[in-house]
Amino acid sequence: MVSLDDKLELAVGARTAKALAAALDLHTVGDLVHYYPRRYAERGELTDIAGLEIGEHATVLARVKSVNERRMRQRRGWILEVVITDGTRTLNCTFFNMRQHSVKLKPGVSALFAGKVSIYQNKLQLTNPEYQPIEQDQAADDGGEAAVDTAIDDFLGLIPVYPAAAKVQSWQVAKCVRQTLGLLDTIEDPMPEELREGRMSFDEAVRAIHSAKDWAGVNAARGRLKWGEALAVQLALAQRRAAATARPAPACPRRADGIQAEFDQRLPFELTSGQREVGEVIAEDLAGRHPMNRLLQGEVGSGKTVVALRAMLQVVDAGRQAALLAPTEVLAAQHARSLAKMLGDLAQAGELGAAEHATRVALLTGSLPAAQRKQVLLDVVSGAAGIVVGTHALIQDRVEFADLALVVVDEQHRFGVEQRDALRTRAGENVSPHVLVMTATPIPRTVAMTVYGDLETSSLRELPAGRSPISTAVVPAAEKPTWLDRAWQRLREEVAEGHQAYVVCPRIGEKDAPEDVDQLSDQLSDEALDEMLAGSESARRPPLAVLAVAEELAAGPLEGLRLAVLHGRLPTDEKDAVMRAFAAGEVDVLVATTVVEVGVDVPNATAMVIMDADRFGVSQLHQLRGRVGRGSAAGVCLLVTDALAGTATRDRLDAVASTLDGFELAQVDLEMRREGDILGATQSGKHSQLKLLSLLRDAELITEAREVAQRLVTRSPDLREHPGLARMVANLVGDSRAEYLEKV
Repeated sequence: MVSLDDKLELAVGARTAKALAAALDLHTVGDLVHYYPRRYAERGELTDIAGLEIGEHATVLARVKSVNERRMRQRRGWILEVVITDGTRTLNCTFFNMRQHSVKLKPGVSALFAGKVSIYQNKLQLTNPEYQPIEQDQAADDGGEAAVDTAIDDFLGLIPVYPAAAKVQSWQVAKCVRQTLGLLDTIEDPMPEELREGRMSFDEAVRAIHSAKDWAGVNAARGRLKWGEALAVQLALAQRRAAATARPAPACPRRADGIQAEFDQRLPFELTSGQREVGEVIAEDLAGRHPMNRLLQGEVGSGKTVVALRAMLQVVDAGRQAALLAPTEVLAAQHARSLAKMLGDLAQAGELGAAEHATRVALLTGSLPAAQRKQVLLDVVSGAAGIVVGTHALIQDRVEFADLALVVVDEQHRFGVEQRDALRTRAGENVSPHVLVMTATPIPRTVAMTVYGDLETSSLRELPAGRSPISTAVVPAAEKPTWLDRAWQRLREEVAEGHQAYVVCPRIGEKDAPEDVDQLSDQLSDEALDEMLAGSESARRPPLAVLAVAEELAAGPLEGLRLAVLHGRLPTDEKDAVMRAFAAGEVDVLVATTVVEVGVDVPNATAMVIMDADRFGVSQLHQLRGRVGRGSAAGVCLLVTDALAGTATRDRLDAVASTLDGFELAQVDLEMRREGDILGATQSGKHSQLKLLSLLRDAELITEAREVAQRLVTRSPDLREHPGLARMVANLVGDSRAEYLEKV
């Protein structure tokens, strides 16, 4: 018998254990039995081919539609082309010098096919896929009567389909799981009986999720395991909330005659009702001794920065300091300039002509020259700088504040909980600063409860008056190349009218991505490789790079325009110079990476072309297009992609093009993305305990778990009364390093 902590080789043998470790990063018995099926197929029901993505390693249950053999054009050998179908769509399977497969793969045969999805001549295909027919007579040929019994067991009812890799297929994982469960001791249930509420035991659920023969068994197992995951998350969050409020915060009551009041009087525009309402809530939080921990989410351009600035000024009025943490130097510098511009002489303390209640805005980044950095550090520690803007440099041990009372974190999804906590310690030993976390990525309620469950949430949905509409369109470059030509023509037209444009690419240009040929050579023979390279588009090309695209545009469709390049690896002074030139209208087209995603405000920019748009997430695309249409002229955003119509990737881009409502897109994003990605469960080298919980479908379960967790932690903050629950939380936070909190 084996236990969850035992090495996997004790259950499946050294050779198989080595393969599972190399391909799927599974090392222990616990790793394997918690490697749950991604989905289930039913005998007679075929897989939906339309959902396949280029580059993914997929397992599909399909029926052979046709089989064709032909000679290779350039070398001696044969190509076997097998077309499989789900009844609606078809998928090509191409075998090189493997004519023998035509004996098993005849029209009408159903089989599991596994391989990497590629594209050839604008059609999806699997190249040299592995396969397993599910016909019972095939099992008899392979292993006699015992094999027939195994085939009947495996394929009557549900077939678990596991996430697989090139060298370990789904059915091989299933065999290992079945063998391991047969040797596994009863798993101790970490949850007390009163919290199971009539659900399966943990041991029963783990076994049933792999081997249930009907949907009732699967659903019962999922329900029990999801409840455990939801409760573990909410217990961890409840403990975080308790820890965050253990120390008092500096009270910062409002003043009627301070810098905030004077700033409000000077505002050249009227605050929206949402800005006023959220501002009142934040002001009340800041006035108290209970530490504020608030998430401020809002549409791109909804005015979060003004809300945050007014909060920071309230803190300055109380004689204390505020820190604004930004994810990049470009954004930090943009924030510092923007705050100084909005404040005017209110940010010129110590200078001739400064206002009566003036403070000072300091910028601290990792690349500041030594002398300038020393002066900024002095301004911070002395309290001369009431507002300190910076990057991760603010978290360094050498940075000391005179009296830090408020931490504002911009674009929280770029930071982790530990980084937020590191700034908390700058307020002194016995106090905890107020924390305001901002994001322009609208967050569905269940995500807010789970991923940001240690924060109270406020939302800004109303856009300030004067924002121009943005039209968005998908440019299918692979299917309609002339549309891309029209996109560049549209950019020239915008520039001709006196406007500016962005071109965004997913990569800078370093040769850090493996070449497609190298990837293929590991899997194919020389003959097959030569055949595929003869005009083939089989493997997905590397992402387009800023440096290469800028060069091509300057010599081609945008020749004669003033182009500039911006990316995160440029020296700080060069990045700053490029942004200043673009803001001043000295650059027509800025070719950049996602460093322009947030915080960049150039009202004259009206057009954006996003290359390889399918490489970006829904929220990121929404953020990027928010850089245009910020002035009086309408904006246009063009999403260039090679994704084929009907694929999930293309559907995602069509969804972005169909609406400007970030909250609606957040829900779309939640529906389309894999839950593991949202919860950080696919981090390389780690196995998150969160594998089944769905933020889309399990809202009631999450709400219930939050209430139970709060009650338990209030009674026993360290969960000493429930050691099993304490172990659940330790496994969750320890194994994933709290990544379920760090990223969305």
